[in-house]
Amino acid sequence: MNRRNFLGLGVGAGAAAALAACGSSGPSGGSSSGGSSGGGGAASYWSLSGPPGEPVRQAAIDRFNKANPDSKITPTFFQNDAYKQKIKTSLGANQGPTMIWGWGGGGLKEYVDSNLVEDLTGWLGENAAVKDKILASSFGAATVNGKIYALPVETVQPIVLFYNKKVFEKVGVQPPQSWGEIMALVPKFNAAKIAPFSLGGQSRWTNMMWLEFLLDRTAGSEVFDRVFAGEKDAWSDPAVLDMLTKIQDLVKANGFQKGFSSTTADSNADQALLYTGKAAMMLHGSWSYGIQVSNGGNFVKDGGLGWMNFPAVEGGKGDPSNTVGNPGQYLSISSKATAEAKDVAKKFFSTTLVDDDEKAGWVKSGGVPVLKNSESLFTGGDAQFLKDMAGIANGAKVFAQSWDQALSPTAAETLLDNIAKLFQLQVSPQQWVDSMNGVIGK
Repeated sequence: MNRRNFLGLGVGAGAAAALAACGSSGPSGGSSSGGSSGGGGAASYWSLSGPPGEPVRQAAIDRFNKANPDSKITPTFFQNDAYKQKIKTSLGANQGPTMIWGWGGGGLKEYVDSNLVEDLTGWLGENAAVKDKILASSFGAATVNGKIYALPVETVQPIVLFYNKKVFEKVGVQPPQSWGEIMALVPKFNAAKIAPFSLGGQSRWTNMMWLEFLLDRTAGSEVFDRVFAGEKDAWSDPAVLDMLTKIQDLVKANGFQKGFSSTTADSNADQALLYTGKAAMMLHGSWSYGIQVSNGGNFVKDGGLGWMNFPAVEGGKGDPSNTVGNPGQYLSISSKATAEAKDVAKKFFSTTLVDDDEKAGWVKSGGVPVLKNSESLFTGGDAQFLKDMAGIANGAKVFAQSWDQALSPTAAETLLDNIAKLFQLQVSPQQWVDSMNGVIGK
């Protein structure tokens, strides 16, 4: 299973069930037939099947239907790939659901450009108490052209820098607090025959996390905002060349394990390098914690795993509190639904999806909710990690969505291809920029 399989952060007893985050190839289980936009006092809801998400989603619908017997919601759950195909064709044929589950970003922008989803900006303004219950940083991927078209729901999953405390003690060094310290650690770990960083480079999206953080720390969020907005030649910002050069400097310094470009994240081979002490550090999503718990024996239990937000870059303009990853999952309302169905959806948004049971359900599943003030629910051996992830998400001035989710499918594929070539030193920074400028807005 890979990052793109399903939503969820696996921790504790639930670790084996939820080892990855959201995206392109979906969870097993579940099937569906068509739905409708919802009529009368009813609404329909389409989403993803399988644990850990489906049981929590179903529980929310059951709570709402029990409290509102005259305004029932009918759910339909799909496998991920089937869902992504079905939702597009159904919405285009005016046969889609009232409520549309998604990842925000580029996919949401396509819906907005086709006038398929409701503008929720005014409604959220009138219902400020609802918006205030949700982490502010989760709204970025729900926003297109300054307007909000989806409600952030479910969980947040920041990318963090994990490290093996035992390896650091062995080499006699401290976790890096800057990019300069990262580069200074590389030869020290190499001298001890330990890979400075583990990287599942064959999977490409793992490499992308390095670019996302380095560009943010170097230039702030504004550069990628211009790319997302479709501004011509937005990748030509000097900060991009600086970031790309830094990446290749790290590769040339043997910052990653030998053969990293053939290591897969799907097999969790990159994870194993960290918990076995063959690598000192790994930049990865918060879901990695569950993999370390599940597969690493007593590594986490014995206090071997450390984590931190990505450090600052010397002279960089970016706020070191910023993070990247999955700032939430998202529910939109179909613009084609009846007025009655839209009202049911908005009632669901303003009551059930922001109540205490919703918050508790996602924590029990092993996730950090998008809802504020969840920390008191974090208990047991995983409590500190969950609190820290919530702290990163809540404290981020900007929680940037993963680039391949923020961009269109066409631009995302070109991005991932060029990132792989960059790490393999097959393209220069300038060639990378030229290629990426060619797919802006496509």
